[in-house]
Amino acid sequence: MTTFEIQPGRLFIGGQWREAADGARAEVVDPSRGAVVTTVAEAGAADVDAAVRAARKAYDDGSWSGLSGRERGRVLHRVAELIRENADDIARLESLDVGKPITLAHAVDVTNAANDYEHFAALAHSLHGSHRDTPMNALAYTRRDPLGVVAAITPFNFPLILAGSKIAPALAAGNTVVHKPADETPLSALYMAELFQRAGVPDGVVNVVTGAGPVAGEALLRHSGVDKIAFTGSTAVGRHAASVAGENLKPVTMELGGNAAHIVFEDADLEQAVGAIIKAFVFNSGQFCMGGPRLLVARSVYSTLLGILEQAVPGVPLGDPRQPETVVGPMAGEKHLKKVEEYVELARKEGGRIVCGGERLDLDGGYYYKPTVIADLANDSRVIQEEIFGPVLTVQPFDSEDEAVALANSTPYGLASGVQTSNLARAHRVADRLQAGIVWVNDWAMLDPAVPFGGVKDSGFGREYGPEALASYTKVKSVVVSLG
Repeated sequence: MTTFEIQPGRLFIGGQWREAADGARAEVVDPSRGAVVTTVAEAGAADVDAAVRAARKAYDDGSWSGLSGRERGRVLHRVAELIRENADDIARLESLDVGKPITLAHAVDVTNAANDYEHFAALAHSLHGSHRDTPMNALAYTRRDPLGVVAAITPFNFPLILAGSKIAPALAAGNTVVHKPADETPLSALYMAELFQRAGVPDGVVNVVTGAGPVAGEALLRHSGVDKIAFTGSTAVGRHAASVAGENLKPVTMELGGNAAHIVFEDADLEQAVGAIIKAFVFNSGQFCMGGPRLLVARSVYSTLLGILEQAVPGVPLGDPRQPETVVGPMAGEKHLKKVEEYVELARKEGGRIVCGGERLDLDGGYYYKPTVIADLANDSRVIQEEIFGPVLTVQPFDSEDEAVALANSTPYGLASGVQTSNLARAHRVADRLQAGIVWVNDWAMLDPAVPFGGVKDSGFGREYGPEALASYTKVKSVVVSLG
């Protein structure tokens, strides 16, 4: 990766690469070394306006929205093919930008992004309305039409995947898009702009504006030319984005923070469960809104499982994301590392026992934190109730199924949850009671574009993936034709 040349990034508007109107640029940092690798244009309000106008023009001229779903699907299939053909470059960009282990960037991020476009390409020609039987002397039917211009605002942790989960269904439905990636991790978004163009996506249909959230993101949220906002990010910023959308009566999809509970019952296969537990809290250095940072364990196996984790977690390969054997890389930035350090210190003050980890790893100036397991915290501890967004696992015992469910549902979040049990009836029973948009049984992070996900409570609303996502990028129009 050290020989991989990263070009300075520009804005992609109306099919053209351009500098920001005021010439502003921002640094992009490699979190594994804390070093600047390139700069990108930093969009202001004028640049966002130009991007929205380009998207509106492309929508209105019908060069994309006027195509049949089958024709749009062919182009999206080509996008998926290009992602696979350029998998090495994309994986290296994502690894460099976010600090992801290169093996996981290949196997998870690139693979899932290609699958996103392929899946929605297949669904593009399945959008249709229906005939409605009425007593009127009329032919009544519905249509599903695209919304128009979609603002896709995505976070730093999974830049490629979470952009695809919005852009793919938006394009499949016939919309145009202005994408604002996280200011910390813009590189794969710019690379994808090139692939869209090569795949045959018309100019102006996808536009990319890099820049700071309070400037470019805010301008995009408030732009009168935007017809829908699709947002993934923190609950705090999501509240603001949703309030702005509400002021302007715009539909939104909000995939926000999470603090998922992972329940281990006494009849679980502990050997199988341990792998899922570790994956759930160290994957992507814990920077995963659907991660499982809260472990709830039946008291009869609590001490045994804690002992297994104490031995197993320090052995998870942590280090340089460029090395193929690395499982846990650095945090995506210094501020994320400091946040984790502050929460672990708070855990100590709140009476928590550090079972393993609990400190940063000094390596090449990067932002590394050792996977950490914490026991003996009360359920009302801030460390348990709040989203840490790092490789930190809290472990709590429970005495009954009812108590396990109550503890799992006791935080403001509801994005994901998990159950480890060999009792099938219990698995279904508990899954039904968990307040979460997705529940995994005997594994974690099993995701596919066919299966919708999203949040309840403070984790947001709306769904990504599946036909549910595609439908959310359309509006229903009814047509009634008199027959008399």
